[in-house]
Amino acid sequence: MSKESNGSLIERFANKATQATGSSAAFIIATAVIIIWCVSGPLFHYSDTWQLVINTGTTIITFLMVFLIQKSQNKDSKAVHLKLNELIAAQQGASNRIIDIEDLSEAEIEQIHKFYVRLGELAKKENDLGCTHTYDAAEDNHDSKVTRSQEQTSRINESANKRKKSN
Repeated sequence: MSKESNGSLIERFANKATQATGSSAAFIIATAVIIIWCVSGPLFHYSDTWQLVINTGTTIITFLMVFLIQKSQNKDSKAVHLKLNELIAAQQGASNRIIDIEDLSEAEIEQIHKFYVRLGELAKKENDLGCTHTYDAAEDNHDSKVTRSQEQTSRINESANKRKKSN
Protein backbone atom coordinates (compact mmCIF):
# COMPACT_ATOMS: atom_id res chain seq x y z
CA MET A 1 0.00 0.00 0.00
CA SER A 2 1.62 3.16 -1.14
CA LYS A 3 1.05 6.57 0.31
CA GLU A 4 0.53 7.84 -3.24
CA SER A 5 -3.01 6.45 -3.49
CA ASN A 6 -4.43 8.29 -0.50
CA GLY A 7 -8.07 8.24 -1.58
CA SER A 8 -10.34 10.96 -2.87
CA LEU A 9 -9.52 14.64 -3.29
CA ILE A 10 -11.53 15.45 -0.15
CA GLU A 11 -9.68 12.82 1.87
CA ARG A 12 -6.29 14.07 0.67
CA PHE A 13 -7.31 17.64 1.52
CA ALA A 14 -8.50 16.57 4.99
CA ASN A 15 -5.23 14.72 5.63
CA LYS A 16 -3.16 17.75 4.57
CA ALA A 17 -5.37 20.08 6.64
CA THR A 18 -4.97 17.82 9.68
CA GLN A 19 -1.19 17.85 9.30
CA ALA A 20 -1.09 21.60 8.70
CA THR A 21 -3.37 22.59 11.59
CA GLY A 22 -1.43 20.38 13.98
CA SER A 23 1.90 21.99 13.14
CA SER A 24 3.99 24.52 15.03
CA ALA A 25 3.55 26.97 12.17
CA ALA A 26 -0.25 26.84 12.56
CA PHE A 27 0.08 27.58 16.27
CA ILE A 28 2.38 30.53 15.56
CA ILE A 29 -0.03 31.89 12.93
CA ALA A 30 -3.01 31.54 15.29
CA THR A 31 -1.09 33.30 18.06
CA ALA A 32 -0.06 36.08 15.67
CA VAL A 33 -3.68 36.58 14.56
CA ILE A 34 -4.80 36.95 18.18
CA ILE A 35 -1.97 39.41 18.94
CA ILE A 36 -2.77 41.47 15.84
CA TRP A 37 -6.45 41.47 16.76
CA CYS A 38 -5.66 42.62 20.32
CA VAL A 39 -3.30 45.35 19.11
CA SER A 40 -5.87 46.57 16.55
CA GLY A 41 -8.50 47.05 19.26
CA PRO A 42 -7.62 50.68 19.99
CA LEU A 43 -7.53 51.47 16.24
CA PHE A 44 -11.12 50.27 15.88
CA HIS A 45 -12.14 51.67 19.29
CA TYR A 46 -13.01 48.15 20.47
CA SER A 47 -16.12 48.33 18.30
CA ASP A 48 -18.74 45.64 17.82
CA THR A 49 -17.34 44.98 14.35
CA TRP A 50 -13.86 44.49 15.81
CA GLN A 51 -15.28 41.90 18.26
CA LEU A 52 -17.43 40.30 15.56
CA VAL A 53 -14.39 39.65 13.37
CA ILE A 54 -12.65 37.47 15.96
CA ASN A 55 -15.86 35.84 17.17
CA THR A 56 -16.99 34.88 13.68
CA GLY A 57 -13.55 33.71 12.60
CA THR A 58 -12.95 31.54 15.64
CA THR A 59 -16.48 30.11 15.51
CA ILE A 60 -16.09 29.04 11.88
CA ILE A 61 -12.64 27.57 12.48
CA THR A 62 -13.82 25.72 15.60
CA PHE A 63 -16.84 24.31 13.75
CA LEU A 64 -14.68 22.99 10.90
CA MET A 65 -11.98 21.68 13.24
CA VAL A 66 -14.48 19.52 15.15
CA PHE A 67 -15.18 17.52 12.00
CA LEU A 68 -11.56 17.47 10.90
CA ILE A 69 -10.42 16.18 14.29
CA GLN A 70 -13.19 13.56 14.39
CA LYS A 71 -12.27 12.33 10.90
CA SER A 72 -8.63 12.06 11.94
CA GLN A 73 -9.56 10.25 15.17
CA ASN A 74 -11.78 7.78 13.31
CA LYS A 75 -9.02 6.97 10.82
CA ASP A 76 -6.35 6.63 13.51
CA SER A 77 -8.62 4.50 15.69
CA LYS A 78 -9.43 2.15 12.83
CA ALA A 79 -5.73 1.83 11.94
CA VAL A 80 -4.80 1.03 15.55
CA HIS A 81 -7.59 -1.55 15.79
CA LEU A 82 -6.43 -3.19 12.57
CA LYS A 83 -2.88 -3.37 13.89
CA LEU A 84 -4.10 -4.89 17.16
CA ASN A 85 -6.27 -7.35 15.24
CA GLU A 86 -3.21 -8.41 13.24
CA LEU A 87 -1.21 -8.94 16.44
CA ILE A 88 -4.03 -11.01 17.95
CA ALA A 89 -4.40 -13.07 14.78
CA ALA A 90 -0.64 -13.67 14.57
CA GLN A 91 -0.20 -14.59 18.26
CA GLN A 92 -0.59 -18.34 18.59
CA GLY A 93 -2.17 -18.45 22.04
CA ALA A 94 -4.39 -15.38 21.64
CA SER A 95 -8.14 -15.67 21.25
CA ASN A 96 -9.35 -14.66 17.80
CA ARG A 97 -12.75 -13.91 19.35
CA ILE A 98 -11.25 -10.65 20.62
CA ILE A 99 -10.64 -9.44 17.05
CA ASP A 100 -13.05 -6.61 16.18
CA ILE A 101 -14.28 -6.44 19.77
CA GLU A 102 -14.87 -2.71 19.25
CA ASP A 103 -17.88 -3.62 17.09
CA LEU A 104 -19.69 -5.31 20.00
CA SER A 105 -22.41 -3.65 22.03
CA GLU A 106 -21.53 -1.97 25.33
CA ALA A 107 -23.26 -4.81 27.20
CA GLU A 108 -21.16 -7.43 25.40
CA ILE A 109 -17.96 -5.49 26.05
CA GLU A 110 -18.92 -5.13 29.72
CA GLN A 111 -19.47 -8.90 29.94
CA ILE A 112 -15.99 -9.56 28.51
CA HIS A 113 -14.55 -6.90 30.85
CA LYS A 114 -16.05 -8.74 33.84
CA PHE A 115 -14.48 -11.95 32.54
CA TYR A 116 -11.04 -10.34 32.50
CA VAL A 117 -11.61 -8.86 35.96
CA ARG A 118 -12.33 -12.42 37.11
CA LEU A 119 -9.10 -13.58 35.45
CA GLY A 120 -7.22 -10.90 37.39
CA GLU A 121 -8.78 -12.14 40.61
CA LEU A 122 -7.79 -15.72 39.76
CA ALA A 123 -4.22 -14.59 39.09
CA LYS A 124 -4.10 -12.81 42.47
CA LYS A 125 -5.32 -15.96 44.23
CA GLU A 126 -2.65 -17.98 42.44
CA ASN A 127 0.03 -15.44 43.43
CA ASP A 128 1.14 -15.47 39.79
CA LEU A 129 0.84 -11.97 38.37
CA GLY A 130 2.69 -13.06 35.23
CA CYS A 131 0.20 -15.72 34.23
CA THR A 132 -1.85 -15.07 31.12
CA HIS A 133 -4.98 -16.66 29.75
CA THR A 134 -6.80 -16.26 26.49
CA TYR A 135 -10.51 -15.64 26.57
CA ASP A 136 -11.12 -19.14 25.18
CA ALA A 137 -8.81 -21.09 27.45
CA ALA A 138 -8.81 -19.16 30.72
CA GLU A 139 -11.19 -21.31 32.75
CA ASP A 140 -9.67 -24.54 31.42
CA ASN A 141 -6.20 -23.31 32.39
CA HIS A 142 -7.43 -22.32 35.83
CA ASP A 143 -9.17 -25.68 36.34
CA SER A 144 -6.05 -27.58 35.28
CA LYS A 145 -3.93 -25.50 37.67
CA VAL A 146 -6.33 -26.23 40.50
CA THR A 147 -6.29 -29.94 39.62
CA ARG A 148 -2.46 -29.98 39.54
CA SER A 149 -2.36 -28.18 42.87
CA GLN A 150 -4.79 -30.68 44.39
CA GLU A 151 -2.75 -33.59 42.99
CA GLN A 152 0.42 -32.13 44.50
CA THR A 153 -1.33 -31.68 47.84
CA SER A 154 -2.57 -35.30 47.67
CA ARG A 155 0.94 -36.59 46.93
CA ILE A 156 2.37 -34.58 49.81
CA ASN A 157 -0.33 -35.91 52.15
CA GLU A 158 0.28 -39.50 50.96
CA SER A 159 4.01 -39.11 51.57
CA ALA A 160 3.34 -37.72 55.03
CA ASN A 161 0.94 -40.59 55.82
CA LYS A 162 3.48 -43.19 54.65
CA ARG A 163 6.13 -41.63 56.89
CA LYS A 164 3.74 -41.70 59.85
CA LYS A 165 2.93 -45.38 59.24
CA SER A 166 6.59 -46.33 58.93
CA ASN A 167 7.43 -44.57 62.21
